[in-house]
Formats: sequence, C-alpha cells, structure tokens
Amino acid sequence: MAARGGKKIVIVKKKVAGGGGHHGGSWKVAYADFVTAMMAFFMVMWILGMDDKTKQAIEGYFANPVGYKKGFGAGSSPLSTGSAPNPIQKTPMRMIVRSTEQRTFENLRKNILEKLAASDSLKQLNALVDVQVTREGLRIELVESGRGDVYFPLGSSRMNAATMLTLQLVGAELAGIQQQVVLEGHTDGAKFGNNAAYTNWELSTDRANAARRVLQSTGVAPERIAEVRGYADTHPRVPDDPMAAANRRISILLPFSETPEAAPNAEALAAAKRDSLVNDLATPLKKSY
Repeated sequence: MAARGGKKIVIVKKKVAGGGGHHGGSWKVAYADFVTAMMAFFMVMWILGMDDKTKQAIEGYFANPVGYKKGFGAGSSPLSTGSAPNPIQKTPMRMIVRSTEQRTFENLRKNILEKLAASDSLKQLNALVDVQVTREGLRIELVESGRGDVYFPLGSSRMNAATMLTLQLVGAELAGIQQQVVLEGHTDGAKFGNNAAYTNWELSTDRANAARRVLQSTGVAPERIAEVRGYADTHPRVPDDPMAAANRRISILLPFSETPEAAPNAEALAAAKRDSLVNDLATPLKKSY
C-alpha cells in the first residue's frame, strides 16, 4: 500500500482465540440451574395437589426413610408416579398413628388432672386418682386409700359419692374422643370365705361394670366399651402387700391402636381403624380410572 506524506502504513491483524457469544459454555450452567429449579417447583406443586393420605405417606418416608428399606425403584415408593398411593411399609404408618395418639393422651391426661384438681368435693373426700400414659395407653385409676372404702364399701359394688363424682368428671372428658375403653376391677387379697358363692371375681367384675354404666351416662358411646374385666386380686398394685388398700381400685384404660398385619398400605390401615385420629388419614381416594 502506498504511503501518505512519505510514511508507510502498517496494518496489524490479531487473531482472537476461542469462540464467542453463543459458542461459550457459561449458558449451560445457567440453563441447568433453571431446569433444576423448575423441576423442584413442579415437584412441590404435584405434592400439594395430592390427597391427605398420600401426603402422610410421603411424610412418613422422609421421617423414617430407613423403615422403607429397598425396592422403591420398581414403583412402590410413595413418591412414584400416579394419582393413587402405592403400598408402603407398615412401620412408618404405625409410628405416625402412635405419635398422634401419644399427643392426644398427654393432652387428655392434663385436662383430666386439671378438672379433678379443681373439684373441692373430691378434695374433701380424699379421693385418689392416678392418671398415666403407659405403654398400653392412657390409664386412669380410682385407687382406694386410708381404710379402703372411699370409692366402694368393703365387699360391696355399691358406689360412694366419690366414685360417682370422679367417673362423671372423667366421663365428660372421654366423651369427646373416639378411642375404645376398657374397664377393669381389682380387689385386695381378703377372701369372702371358703364356701362363699360370691367371691372377689364377682366383686371386681361388678365394680367395673358399675363404672361402665356411669361412663355411658356421661356420653361415652356403648360401642366404645371394648371390655369389662374383673381381675379379683391377681393384679395387685402393691405386690408386696396383698391386703393394701391401694390394691382395691377401678381402672379405665384407653389402649393404643393396633396396626393389623393385613394392612399393607395407608388405605387398608385407615379402613381397619375406628378411632377419629386414624379416620383423619382415611379420606377416600378419587380413582382416576
């Protein structure tokens, strides 16, 4: 090229290495993040649209994934595709039911103790009531003290005022739930006589049955009474002293629900339960076929 003004023009060409614009790789990272976020969003929306039983199954999975063990790649996981819940292990569902009932029993125990403590009449009668949540369930015991005739006269199933008042207060609290009720009667080791036709077996049963009638009069449905048991002196509260007054008592047991072996999934389990706690998990599914 010719020079201007006597100067030579030098043209420098620079070669840019690598691709530019859409030829770069940074957009792939951003796109991957976007796809991941969208997948998480749709997963959340999908779960929110499920029925309550499936949500409970998913909750059980994340609460105890070890209990679900293996085999979920074949579609048995509660997170598998479909509108109906697939079979799940019984252990997590058992844990959910037990935990719910545990909280209910603890609240019920607190309410009963508060009602009993607020009764001046029971304080004057020196009535002893023991309310505990045990491995069996909620146990409420009307325990004799002193001479052993606070709740019943000696050798009789006729109720005293303390028995009637205590059972009415307890029954009013039990009427608001749906758990089954088991009534038990216990006596001390004193015998009626060698040839007596009426024994501690009849006495303990009659006392438990008398308690049943009072509870039903306060609103406890008859179908909730699962059993009326008479143990005589075979289950003493004070084993070392068979004649102790504390061995004479009435027990009201609200047992924990049992998960049947034939309940492989949440729907079958809910169908086998009759208490309101498990019925909350048993909203019928809408089948898609």
